[in-house]
Amino acid sequence: MTVLWRKSSHSSDGTTSQCVEVARLGCFVGVRDSQRPGHGHIMLTREGFNVLIQEIKDAGP
Repeated sequence: MTVLWRKSSHSSDGTTSQCVEVARLGCFVGVRDSQRPGHGHIMLTREGFNVLIQEIKDAGP
């Protein structure tokens, strides 16, 4: 199985080097550091990932 890691569209403007990548891993979502992809990743349930994203949005810039 090939895993497709994706970055946020906000990461492609070249102004930031601090990015994460996400991938669908069966019923989980993988999250990893885009600068160190070989250092592993964390796995969240889809519900947990959605909560994480909402918390980040609520925290603001």
